[in-house]
Amino acid sequence: MVAISVDAGTSLVKSVAFADDGTELFAARRAVPIARPHPGWSEQDMHAVWQAVEETIREVVQRVGHEVRFLSLTGQGDGCWLIDNDGEPVGPAILWNDSRATAFVERWYQDGTLEQAFRLNGNVVFPGAQSAILRWLYEHDPQRIKRAKMAFYCKDWLALKLTGVAGTDESDASFPFFAIRARAYAPELLHLYGVEWAERLLAPVLPGTKPVGALSSTAAQSLGLRPDLPVVVAPYDIAATSLGLGAVKPGQALSILGTTLCTEVVTDTIDTSGPPAGLHVCAGLPGRWIRGFASMCGTEAVNWLCQFLGDVTPTALSAMAATSEPGAEGVVFLPYLSPAGERAPFLNAHARASLSGFSLEQTREHVARAVLEGLSFVIRECLDASAVQPTELHVCGGGAASDLWCQMIADITRIPVLVSNSAEVGAQGAMFVGLAATGEEQSIESAALKYAHTRTSYLPNTALAERYETLYRHFLAVRDAASELWPRQAEIRRYLNASA
Repeated sequence: MVAISVDAGTSLVKSVAFADDGTELFAARRAVPIARPHPGWSEQDMHAVWQAVEETIREVVQRVGHEVRFLSLTGQGDGCWLIDNDGEPVGPAILWNDSRATAFVERWYQDGTLEQAFRLNGNVVFPGAQSAILRWLYEHDPQRIKRAKMAFYCKDWLALKLTGVAGTDESDASFPFFAIRARAYAPELLHLYGVEWAERLLAPVLPGTKPVGALSSTAAQSLGLRPDLPVVVAPYDIAATSLGLGAVKPGQALSILGTTLCTEVVTDTIDTSGPPAGLHVCAGLPGRWIRGFASMCGTEAVNWLCQFLGDVTPTALSAMAATSEPGAEGVVFLPYLSPAGERAPFLNAHARASLSGFSLEQTREHVARAVLEGLSFVIRECLDASAVQPTELHVCGGGAASDLWCQMIADITRIPVLVSNSAEVGAQGAMFVGLAATGEEQSIESAALKYAHTRTSYLPNTALAERYETLYRHFLAVRDAASELWPRQAEIRRYLNASA
């Protein structure tokens, strides 16, 4: 028998079959397009996401040829996936990296709303958060709000299609309307954001300790599975990944080297007394939260440079970077490539990337190294902002395939870096939740400790760590200087968009 986990990422949907001993047997993948109909917009056809899930599950079922014990779900977080009374989409999903609501976030920052909300919710709202998107829709597309019955997140939509059950889980609900300590919706947060009317749209929070429902006969026929198969909703991707890596105890840290560069620390306390930064998410474990910093741009920066240099693969780029000495001969990369700016470890919708420190002496090898170093400095800054000193840092995602980058992260953070032996860590975390929810394991934590294993580890190089300590300070200084130009650059973009 096998378990199937679905991980519906932003640009790629994956369905993975796991054997009884936790071994990955087969993974099917489908890309899902992201539409950008206007500058700063980022949308997805909800039916296209569901179709990708259908196709990948069917492929897995046909390939493995075993009876399936349960289905479990994880996926991208944040954004706004609205459905109507018939359970149909009210327009496309507005994704977490959409920036149309930037003006509202800037206003909330200026008038202190963001700080007030952080003290209660532990999260810093950004343009792709549901509160900002709902406020924008209310003012710019009110008919869409009128037609909407419920505001979902990605995996909530998929659970509805699989089971007919409408709801969400604590991890997705954590942001932005949850009182994070009480783990319940807080009307005062709706009031702060001026969206009291949206209370009717909030999805009920379903218990994560049992299956959300059974596979419907319609979905079963489409997927080639038996009706009444248990369907489990796991935490959304950043929390599911923590579980999949075995980072389940307070003080353990991880960094997802993927589309989003997400650095997290597991904690058993909530402290919202410091400067507002990052997020707190219910971790899917009793009394545990994720203190996370989901930076807007991760391996997309690597892919961008590969395209910019012309038909260079990420593997080749890593090899190029290895030929440059640490520090890239003074070339500094600020990795803020997202059109939505940055959200962690600082919030600035106008943040933009830059490469500086050039002369005729620098080559593309220096640029390649500068890009990886810039991303690694962001990980270090996020860990510093967490106010926790982890003893180990788990990494996963596409970037974890680079030995150079993993060693660089260890040198820059001064923390041993551990790479999982699982290729699909988020799906594996969802599988752990499924094991506990169906009673096959005593708890999620026991499943994680039993099945999560490390493939490779990287220890910090003391000499390089000392050098990178100085270079990290230079990176922060360059960023502070560059940030003075970001408002001017935003004015230029507004002028160009208005005159187009």
